[in-house]
Amino acid sequence: MPIDPDVAIGAELGSLDFSWSDSDVLLYHLAIGATDLSYTLEGPALQVLPSFGVVAPTFHVTDPPPLDLPGCDINLAQVVHGSQSIAVEGPIPTSGSATVSVRISEIWDKGKAAVIWQEGVATSPAGERLWTTRSSIFVRGEGGWGGDRGSSTPVELPDRAPDLDTTYDVLPQQALLYRLCGDRNPLHADPDFAAMAGFPAPILHGLCSYGIVLRTLTDGLLGGDASRVAGFGVKFAGVVYPGETIRTRAWLEDGRIVASATVAGGERDDAPVLGDVVLTPSG
Repeated sequence: MPIDPDVAIGAELGSLDFSWSDSDVLLYHLAIGATDLSYTLEGPALQVLPSFGVVAPTFHVTDPPPLDLPGCDINLAQVVHGSQSIAVEGPIPTSGSATVSVRISEIWDKGKAAVIWQEGVATSPAGERLWTTRSSIFVRGEGGWGGDRGSSTPVELPDRAPDLDTTYDVLPQQALLYRLCGDRNPLHADPDFAAMAGFPAPILHGLCSYGIVLRTLTDGLLGGDASRVAGFGVKFAGVVYPGETIRTRAWLEDGRIVASATVAGGERDDAPVLGDVVLTPSG
């Protein structure tokens, strides 16, 4: 069996020491379309959007991520990034060093596919937890062994006008800029590679859309204060092409922010981008 859950679940994937500088933070913010000086000017007023923690460990990596997961005989062509979340213990420093330890936390059997969950915990040199990430990959053709199907309760959006309804025009060069943040997958840059993958043009990184929407929610509903974000999670629901427009609609609901992101305008108007969007404010 290509996936052996008895071997995979709970498997430790090792640890990685990494560091980052304020230059990395500035580049990341520019890559997700930030323009405010609180995101783009070094100094005491610089802040860090928590989504930076997702990419910080591999920010300077140029090789594609390995898929040699214990108990999982899969290849990149089968894999789609399913979901992503981060929970922070406090504001991420503008520079620093940390160690991230990653394990396979769960595997779900969806019948015609498997969902593999990874959890990463970043700690400071003093051993203090800085943030925790959770991500899933959707592996086509690898389900059907009778395992746990997992939960699939969608985030319900209120049946009323949103508290925030805004758009962001994705730059034609956005994916080329974002790939400098540690994801050099040619799917986001090479038209021939994108065509072989079934796309008419290179697509924007899902984690770029992730950062764009977090920034949009932070600026629109949290006064532009990144320290007010305790957690942010999404499900990747569709693709964005550079040059398109992302529409974000959000609601303040039960002490959290729930939202959706779709394409606005053009032939793909209202095509899904991110679903099950939840921002958990601090405090």
